[in-house]
Amino acid sequence: MTKLARTRFAREQFPKAKIKTWLDATERISLSKNNLNNLNSTHHKMIRTKTTTLTKILTGGALVLACAASVYAQEKPYTQPGVALPVSPPAPKPPVTAVDAKPVTPPPAPEPNAVEKFFNGKIPDAFTKGKFSLNSRLRYEYVEQSNFKEEANALTVRTRFGFTTAPLYGFQGMIEGENVTPLLREHNYNAAGSNKQTDRPVIADPETTELNQAWLGYSYTNWISLKGGRQHIALDNHRFVGDVGWRQNMQTYDSVLFESKPLNGLSLFYAYVWNVNRVFGDVEGLATASPNRDFRSDSHFINVSYQPFKYGRIVGYSYLLDLENGAGFANSCATYGAYFAGSAPVTEKISLGYRAEYAHQTDYKESPQDYAVDYYNLELSATMKPVSVGAGYEVLGSDENEAGVGNVGFRTPLATLHAFNGWADVFLATPANGLRDAYAFGQVTLPGEVPVRLVYHKYDSDKESVDLGQEINLQATKKFGKHWSVLAKYAYYDGKEAPARFDVHKFWAQVEFNF
Repeated sequence: MTKLARTRFAREQFPKAKIKTWLDATERISLSKNNLNNLNSTHHKMIRTKTTTLTKILTGGALVLACAASVYAQEKPYTQPGVALPVSPPAPKPPVTAVDAKPVTPPPAPEPNAVEKFFNGKIPDAFTKGKFSLNSRLRYEYVEQSNFKEEANALTVRTRFGFTTAPLYGFQGMIEGENVTPLLREHNYNAAGSNKQTDRPVIADPETTELNQAWLGYSYTNWISLKGGRQHIALDNHRFVGDVGWRQNMQTYDSVLFESKPLNGLSLFYAYVWNVNRVFGDVEGLATASPNRDFRSDSHFINVSYQPFKYGRIVGYSYLLDLENGAGFANSCATYGAYFAGSAPVTEKISLGYRAEYAHQTDYKESPQDYAVDYYNLELSATMKPVSVGAGYEVLGSDENEAGVGNVGFRTPLATLHAFNGWADVFLATPANGLRDAYAFGQVTLPGEVPVRLVYHKYDSDKESVDLGQEINLQATKKFGKHWSVLAKYAYYDGKEAPARFDVHKFWAQVEFNF
């Protein structure tokens, strides 16, 4: 564009009036700015002076507040008063990490030492992994005996509750209490002499509460097993040493025992017994001189078992019983014996069972007797499921008492006596002239898994072969699941032709829970 053209364009766009007006406005703005600068210059020193003073005041106040906050915000001092011992400050809050940052792994906890593991781990585990046991048995027993004016009725409940620890480095312990309570009037039966009901037959279940078992044991593989305290002991078929499990109050032994199985099929057993806690119990009302009191003891049990092949085992034993109670030392005796027993298949469906046993017994320690007698037992049975039959012959001999008048019969004071010589319990003590028991039995398992057992006994004396009567026993049992069982049982002893001339009827019905 030429100069002339540019001049023309300016005149058209900006006439003189517009230019003048714009110049006037510009001059006024410039004048106002100069006046403002002059005003600021006049008061600038005053404002700076006030600002400096306020800043000093605020700065000092901030320092005071900061010091006060640091004092009152601290929860605990870093030193303890009076001793100037350092105390760790509160732990700082963990820093906030980015979302994609890796989590910080805390250092591992220190490994507990052996002492901590034992007291805080092993010992609690022995109890938490232990086992509680509970047994409860409700039983009704009825006895009618012709030489008593009254019959006997007893409804009793037996409860046992115990705890056994889990093994801890081979050690194990157990404690168990037992209570027997009559639910009917106790004078309905003779509780083995403790309730003074002499006109009724004996039902040996007196009311009692006692420590049934309390022992500590140690075992190492199959070589060593030690146990000491009040405990259950039952050897072989219970004929000489048993727990009398049929009665409500179990027989236990205050003893220390050793057992070892060093070789396959070989078992070694020894026990020393200083007290026998019998089924009658040392209960209130039992006379001091009663023969039913517990036995104080200085006795030894020795039992060696060897099974050379699977169809039988050979057992040798020695039971040296030094016993004392209110009745004296008459039950002290030494018994040495052996037996061979086992079973073998004849066909795929039929098997035979057999037993042959012999023992010799003499008086022992402070016994007032002087005698030597023998024991024999032969038994043979056959099983073809669901039926079993068998027969046996047992002889408990008799000998003249060299220390006094009369004869002495073979003694078994610690046996589970109810299992032998009839369930009517007529021959719990061997007659002075001994006892010969010829018996036969049969058992069949009915539908519903109900085994029914029938036993017949014929009794005679060992000396002079005097007829001592006969007996029939009948029993049926049934299990329900793992914990429940029921039983019905009957015994009839016919001794009207025997010298004692009486008969006995007994009946039992019971329900048992075992856990």
